[in-house]
Amino acid sequence: MLRTSFSWSGVPKGPPDAILGLVAAFNEDPNPKKVSLSVGAYRDGNGKPFVLTSVKEAERRVVEASMNKEYAGITGLPDFAKLAIKFALGADSPVLAEGRVASVQTLSGTGACRVIGEFYTRFLGKGAPIYLPGPTWGNHIPIMRDAGLDVRTYRYLDKATGTSLDFDGMLEDLAAVPDGSAVMLHACAHNPTGVDPTPEQWVQLSAALKGRSLALFFDSAYQGFASGDAEADAFSVRQFVTDGHSFALAQSFAKNFGLYGERVGLLSLVCADADEAARVDSQLKLVIRPMYSNPPIHGARIVSAVLSDPALEAQWREECKQMANRIIEMRAALRAALAAAGSTRDWSHMTSQIGMFCYSGMSKDQVAKLRDDYSIYITGDGRISMAGVTAANVEYIAQAMAEVTKA
Repeated sequence: MLRTSFSWSGVPKGPPDAILGLVAAFNEDPNPKKVSLSVGAYRDGNGKPFVLTSVKEAERRVVEASMNKEYAGITGLPDFAKLAIKFALGADSPVLAEGRVASVQTLSGTGACRVIGEFYTRFLGKGAPIYLPGPTWGNHIPIMRDAGLDVRTYRYLDKATGTSLDFDGMLEDLAAVPDGSAVMLHACAHNPTGVDPTPEQWVQLSAALKGRSLALFFDSAYQGFASGDAEADAFSVRQFVTDGHSFALAQSFAKNFGLYGERVGLLSLVCADADEAARVDSQLKLVIRPMYSNPPIHGARIVSAVLSDPALEAQWREECKQMANRIIEMRAALRAALAAAGSTRDWSHMTSQIGMFCYSGMSKDQVAKLRDDYSIYITGDGRISMAGVTAANVEYIAQAMAEVTKA
């Protein structure tokens, strides 16, 4: 009998993910001194995954409440959305009181980016330009490209130093962005560099962008986890509200709540008025319904339980501050250990940058040597996940970095 079947023989093998590929290589490395500094997930002082006590208590309450497992609506859990956007904009934000914000629960920050990308394609036009900082989180580019946008960049990292902000270049490039474009900004703890504008520079940026016909988009993945102060980390977003901007905001609760696998996120658009917000909300539903229909509920219930209880929220804030402080302490420890190891290179950026990641300034060859000779795994652009640095391995890391960066 003649049999025919469809074949996928023409499908080429895709390249490994830049970060997850490193994880696989690390797992296969037999070196007992190996160190993973590539994955953007918090680790405690022993290098182990960490679940916040406040999150455990919130989850206990959620489980004990014996809530049903019915579908959430297309836009997710309403209580979560209200609490999450209040967390970002502040309880007294006028745009919330005026009903000018459309918010939808998403599949963490990644999902929020994908939804806003699709929204932009529909209402800015297929192939519309979106400007991302150079560099940016690697996944931003394929997310926006696959949504049908024309991905472009504006200057962000100073090419002369490789470790600081090119603010003048950033302003110059943004001034040249054509009307009708989208512009992405990192709200705090820029990924991958850890280089943020100062509050004064955020004020200048807001003024420079005011009145422009641009679709502004903030990606906020580290509120509270960047500096240890959730209010300080929301400065940029709140400044743009104060200055009267309309913009989109993606929030992730993976890093600051340690809910990586729960995929808890929110996408919000600050609109001109309540009527515009209602129309935007209706269109976001039309984007989400054929994409994934509705979001998961368990993680959102945990975040809601924390943010709706003052005592539990206070506990979470303290724990989040402790996580941030450990990262800050490891920055200082690694910088000191590099000096002790005899490195004459300027590592001051290690403590001036903020958040989980340090943009080391190491070259691809140095990164490869670090991996091949010392089994220390960081991404090819020299980004170090400071969460992987501990008191037990900091001297080994510093000695290796000092060796591979010798002049």
